[in-house]
Amino acid sequence: MRYTTAAEAVKLIRPHSSVYIQGSTSIPEILVQAMTDRAAELSDVTLYSGFAIGAKDAPYCRPEYKETFLVNSLFVANNIRRWLADGYGQSIPAFLGEIPGLFRSGMLPVDVALLNVSLPNEEGYCSYGVSADLAVSAVECAKTVIAQVNKAMPFSYGDAVIHVSRLAAAVEVDAPLVELPTSVPNEVESKIGRHIAELIPDGATLQIGVGGIPNAVLAALTDHKHLGLHTEAMTDGVVPLIERGIIDNSQKAVMPGVTVGSLALGSRRLYDYMDYRKDLVMKDVAWTNDPFRIRQNPKVMAINSAVEVDLTGQICADSVGPRIISGVGGQHDFMFGGALSEGGKTFIAIPSATEKGASKIKAVLSPGAGVVTTRHMIQHVVTEYGVAYLQGRNLAQRAKALIGIAHPSVREELEKAACERFGYSFLRLR
Repeated sequence: MRYTTAAEAVKLIRPHSSVYIQGSTSIPEILVQAMTDRAAELSDVTLYSGFAIGAKDAPYCRPEYKETFLVNSLFVANNIRRWLADGYGQSIPAFLGEIPGLFRSGMLPVDVALLNVSLPNEEGYCSYGVSADLAVSAVECAKTVIAQVNKAMPFSYGDAVIHVSRLAAAVEVDAPLVELPTSVPNEVESKIGRHIAELIPDGATLQIGVGGIPNAVLAALTDHKHLGLHTEAMTDGVVPLIERGIIDNSQKAVMPGVTVGSLALGSRRLYDYMDYRKDLVMKDVAWTNDPFRIRQNPKVMAINSAVEVDLTGQICADSVGPRIISGVGGQHDFMFGGALSEGGKTFIAIPSATEKGASKIKAVLSPGAGVVTTRHMIQHVVTEYGVAYLQGRNLAQRAKALIGIAHPSVREELEKAACERFGYSFLRLR
């Protein structure tokens, strides 16, 4: 393989192109900067990106580039969030598992894919490492693939591999991946984690998200046996459970004996653990997040979070009022697949209040807030005050259960709202 410079490589990007930028913690920052440096030679370049953690704001998100780079995000990541909030770019609402189909159908055409990949193995294959997710489908559809070949990228197996012959240009780099320090659960998160862990049986298949509460759940599973992992995002928290044999994937129906994920974000410990492990595979997110594949596993435990929940069980997880702050991601995919799984359970785990003291359980969602998981799909809502089980309950019963796990400072206010909304059917429950 012949290497070139980043400046030379991005000359393959033409005006009016559509460019996919790899995500997770593996944004190809060197290629992105080189592309941005060519702004004077480009125009009307559409940029697609998914879930990603950038080390800094994207360099193309500056007013002088607003006519050159048109940001059409498939998930509002941290490095472009301010740009979109200011109205310069837009997001495309879609379930994460359905986005590869938008590439493959041509609805979202991809001319160029920018990748951050591992060194090639002895057979000439590079790995996408921590980011299979949308990259697999984007590369499949791209006319041109440009990669920074990175000594710091782990080699992961599964769908996320590409032969060097497929690369139109390659740039040799040694650029550390973004690291997310392991979030140590606080007291509230630990209580929530214990509530959920008590409801998880041995032999369950886990889907778990990112942050303090998921880490608290994982920390509370040390006495469990024969757990499996079929998830969208892998984090540091799963590594100790795999190393201790608590996660052994022995009871899964889909790829038994193998840990399955689609993206990874964590510390160098996680990335080093992933390197050349044949019992861990990274798959196309259309595959991992297919609800009808998820349901094939027994006892799927889908654990997700929310921005706020209303008294009927509507879940907002992607916006603060009308301001989009993230995306639907895989929440719907796993909530649906988990509910269909034999013995499966789904959870929305939230602290009862924000750090500023605002209740996360509300009489009605904030004006403009979007519904990610509908009231028709919800099972368990968990706060530090306990578990509200909503499936099969009428609206008044749901309100009572949710008020019971809300922060004590807002319970009276929520009861008044429930009385006004549901009338005697709520009063008779008191």
